[in-house]
Amino acid sequence: MEKLTYKKAGVDIDEGDRFVRLISPLVKKTFRPEVMTDIGSFGGLFALKKYKDPVLVSGTDGVGTKLKIAFMSDCHDSVGIDLVAMCVNDILTSGAEPLFFLDYFATGKLRPDKAKDIVSGIAKGCREAGCALIGGETAEMPGFYKEDEYDLAGFSVGVVEKKGIIDGSAIKEGDAIIGLSSSGLHSNGYSLARKVFFEKKRLRIDSRVPELGGLIGEELIKPTRIYVKAFNAIRDTVRVKGMAHITGGGIPGNLPRILNKRLTAVIHEGSWPVPLVFELIRKWGGVPDADMKKTFNMGIGYVIVLGKKSVTPAIDLLTEAGYPAYLIGYIEKGGKEKIRYV
Repeated sequence: MEKLTYKKAGVDIDEGDRFVRLISPLVKKTFRPEVMTDIGSFGGLFALKKYKDPVLVSGTDGVGTKLKIAFMSDCHDSVGIDLVAMCVNDILTSGAEPLFFLDYFATGKLRPDKAKDIVSGIAKGCREAGCALIGGETAEMPGFYKEDEYDLAGFSVGVVEKKGIIDGSAIKEGDAIIGLSSSGLHSNGYSLARKVFFEKKRLRIDSRVPELGGLIGEELIKPTRIYVKAFNAIRDTVRVKGMAHITGGGIPGNLPRILNKRLTAVIHEGSWPVPLVFELIRKWGGVPDADMKKTFNMGIGYVIVLGKKSVTPAIDLLTEAGYPAYLIGYIEKGGKEKIRYV
């Protein structure tokens, strides 16, 4: 009778060990002075320093069906950046400094070189956000996932001084709404986008789209923009009253989350450039305008609310820092309509 081993069942522990050796240098490059453990520990230790009255802010997220684009294009580093961005951009809305990040990677068959590309992207995202990648979990799950497919999830923790928490409570009538440009679809709306491009339009991942000036796969795999440095560029100069990460649900589904029930956000259509990829989805898919706004970021990945007098210095500082920003609306009394487009 043939002896059955864990490796024959589909799980190769030796390959898992090799994967850890491959990613160790990448992970260590993200470490901050507060990190107290090395890679491979059962738990990641992180010392809180310099804060007088710290409040921890945490967030978790995934990349969604954008992973399908990574499988189709065999490009795996950018989704690691997406993973970090989706988490740190969320906790940033409270004014928190991202401290550390953990990831969960599950696959049908662990291929260390491909998995290294994923972690390389995660590490790059962590460096961009200024946080440390202090741990994670790699699960080889044959029979549960296809051999060449995987899933990703992430978890981030940040800190903010209690008196510095940004929660939207200071927002009032007359305040200005600034929109920061996205890099494209970011990590939302891919189920609809794939339906339009690959089923209705019958494109391939390597199809050239003249309107986009390149391959459709190159457009769809662009990583989500991380806005930590954008906030850092203005936090000491202007008073930020509220911030919203524009993800699934678009502006209508996310901006109202920071407004009290007596306020309405008025958005000026046409006040920012909408990336062409959204126009192609609308045109080629026959997608109604309301669905476009509720599904996609439409070119605005992050929103900042502040006083009218702060608009010019904020936009100047953001643009100088490499984050194109636009005055896209204002706050008015109302509340029946949480968002009104004009």
